[in-house]
Amino acid sequence: MNYVEQLNNLKSRPYLFSYRRCPYAMRARMALVESNIEFDIYEISLKNKPHEMLFISSKGTVPVLRLNELVLDESLEIMKWAYQNSKSNQLRLLGPRDKEVADELIKLNDGKFKVSLDCYKYFERYPDKSKVEHRESCYFFLEILEKRLGSTTFLISDERTFADISIFPFIRQFMNVDKAWFDNSEYKKIRKWLISLIESDLFKKVMVKPNI
Repeated sequence: MNYVEQLNNLKSRPYLFSYRRCPYAMRARMALVESNIEFDIYEISLKNKPHEMLFISSKGTVPVLRLNELVLDESLEIMKWAYQNSKSNQLRLLGPRDKEVADELIKLNDGKFKVSLDCYKYFERYPDKSKVEHRESCYFFLEILEKRLGSTTFLISDERTFADISIFPFIRQFMNVDKAWFDNSEYKKIRKWLISLIESDLFKKVMVKPNI
């Protein structure tokens, strides 16, 4: 059976290629689950990526969502699709007034902050600076988030939104580089925000280890 036939034999409901610890895949799963969308999941091996995934997305990165002829291989696009097709009445897409703020935060997160985060997380690969210096290069974004969380429970309002789900996995990753330092840092509001998301039923559900 060739790859086209294999893909055509997949169930008609959404089929997600994912990797449990990837922050991009994490936020896609959170959006799908929060939207009460039923989907099948394929937990990939980074060392042996499935041919079916590479056939429909040459990028070779997760997440990749396939539903019949629709293929989405950007996590934010998967999130937007999930919320727009939600079976519930609790869409987490933002209203026009807050959308500009959310878009700017996500842009900073996915751009400059992610670059700094990777240098901090893999500081041995970037010996031009010390681990502490790489960590300090992340502060600009943390300070923005800390300030925003001074007036609302979540980043945009007192309810969890698209922005929180988009950014949370990366701040969690930052925390885990040196948790002892983070737990004693000045970012008290971010810690509280992180704890609320880490302890949420939503996050626990998407982080269940798959049976392989």
